[in-house]
Amino acid sequence: MKINPVIKLKELAEMLKLEFAGDPDFAISGINEIHRVETGDLTFVDHPKYYDKALNSKATTILINKKTDCPKGKALLFSDDPFRDYVAIVKKFRPFEKAEKMISNSAEIGEGTIIQPNVFIGNNVKIGKNCLFHANVSIYDHSIIGDNVIIHSNSVIGADAYYFKRRPEGWDKLESCGKVILCDNVEIGALTSVDKGVSGDTIIGKGTKIDNHVQIGHDTVIGKNCLIGSHCAIAGVTVLEDDVLVWGNVSINKDIVIGKGAIILATSGVDKSLEGGKTYFGIPAEEARKKWKEMAIARKLTKI
Repeated sequence: MKINPVIKLKELAEMLKLEFAGDPDFAISGINEIHRVETGDLTFVDHPKYYDKALNSKATTILINKKTDCPKGKALLFSDDPFRDYVAIVKKFRPFEKAEKMISNSAEIGEGTIIQPNVFIGNNVKIGKNCLFHANVSIYDHSIIGDNVIIHSNSVIGADAYYFKRRPEGWDKLESCGKVILCDNVEIGALTSVDKGVSGDTIIGKGTKIDNHVQIGHDTVIGKNCLIGSHCAIAGVTVLEDDVLVWGNVSINKDIVIGKGAIILATSGVDKSLEGGKTYFGIPAEEARKKWKEMAIARKLTKI
């Protein structure tokens, strides 16, 4: 998420009541998770395992729970609970806006777009030309939708990321401030959910078609001209490159990459990155021919 206008390090430190290291006038222009940061962004880290990754990332301001030397060209904010303070930043710069009507006055809707009864369109949504939204679709705040997009009934675009931190008394929610971007010519089936990014964007590429009852997790990026079958579950921060085909009832783990042109056959479970241009099957998913040979051998062994 971008912060506009940018805020200075000293101002943010005063807001959060934190000590800092770095130039007091150091500019912070956005907030992001570690996997999506760029120059000007603030990120947070609260586990020793990820200190080096955060300090050496593209992020130029790091919210951290350890006193350490400030890397050159960066700034540090010292917090006893970076998760808590990161959430405070989100709530400050992207506060929840109550809806006053079914289609917000701040929504921008392109020429030729058809909106069926009971569609909800939230605040600051941008919609292109010649789209078709069927009854009971919900499009949450800040979503961006291109031209010629079709969304079928009861689908939800932009629900919060499923992201929590364990506390002794329960689970703390990491507030979402990202958005969903549906590019031109995308089609979303009925009863499908596409979650917004935690702080970046969930993106569905041009020409991709998604079936009914599909879950797309936060910060996932799906390329151009992909097909996603019904009852698929794709976890957060996953990348499907262009022309990937995923058949029905496939589960795909988080933080992995499915290469261009890969085909994942129905009922498979994917727990690691897969090369493009190949066909996969099974749990865990492997090259289909290899998996079928293993299954044939197993059948013979049972007879023996």
